[in-house]
Amino acid sequence: MADRRSGPPRPANAYRRARNIAKGPWSNVKVSLQLPTDNVQALTEFITAAAVAEIAQAAEAAGADAVNCTDHPFPNDEWMATGGHHALDLFVTLAFAAAHTSRLRLHTNLSVIPYRSPGVLAKSVATLDQLSGGRTIIGVGAGYQEREFLALGVDFARRNELTDDGIRTMTAIWTGESVDGNTALPRPAQRPRPPIWVGGNSRQAMRRAVDLADGWCPVPNPRSLVARRHTARLETIEDFRTRVEELRAHASSVGRTGAFELPFMPFEGLPRDRTAAATDEFIRQVEELARSGATYLVATPRAETRSQFLDEIEHLGRAVIPRLDTIAVSSPLEGL
Repeated sequence: MADRRSGPPRPANAYRRARNIAKGPWSNVKVSLQLPTDNVQALTEFITAAAVAEIAQAAEAAGADAVNCTDHPFPNDEWMATGGHHALDLFVTLAFAAAHTSRLRLHTNLSVIPYRSPGVLAKSVATLDQLSGGRTIIGVGAGYQEREFLALGVDFARRNELTDDGIRTMTAIWTGESVDGNTALPRPAQRPRPPIWVGGNSRQAMRRAVDLADGWCPVPNPRSLVARRHTARLETIEDFRTRVEELRAHASSVGRTGAFELPFMPFEGLPRDRTAAATDEFIRQVEELARSGATYLVATPRAETRSQFLDEIEHLGRAVIPRLDTIAVSSPLEGL
């Protein structure tokens, strides 16, 4: 296939779907695609301004709802040697994506709150939200890399306390009012704040999402990685259903209802081939996740080169994303 980097950018509406949003609390499954900015070994393929711009434009043209990137500013060498990864700064990266798109949402997945002071993080989010016209989704987590915490001068043992305090402090800062004698303007474009999605499989993360945020994003996690990731096992659709029922029970106990997002990564990832059977099976799995409470898919195209990555996105826009518009979802907290 020809290398698209030498040609003009594809038109922003080339494969954009017309979202068939139902009236009332119902919507359609949405998609956040991960930018490959953790693949620093392929520097010229993925870690350039042109690559971020072209991939973001392709995602928007394909009908994706958001792009996302991850947060590891100073990872430990031992973790890197056993499957870890580097990443570009997620706010700078998403700002590049914002500058080359008009509709695509900008999703931090995840910003580790304890790595930055709440004031600095609140300013980064507000700036991105203002300059993008209100397109930020701030996925957050408490973090799990103990040695990275140490390298950044943050107390790992206090990560949950720092995360809860960080969400509360940022929310206060974004009102534009004085917080302990200090004020940060401008406010984010979105009101009352950009949506906050809390990552992590633990009951503490789930309760944090209900009590302080606008969504919960658990992740598939095999038993073998529980200790490494410091988060609970989640291996099957039954595990997912059980956790969603726990989420609903806690929300009911504290009187939380209404809008709430539940992003999730498909257990097997995106389809590994382009056969009709593989696509049908993937859609069947998404339908099952949606019936269980998922409202968003968080997914990563598989590719070794930028051209392959763009081709994968184009295929998703033609064969997969339009079919997601047939899958209705609602807030997992509806009806409580």
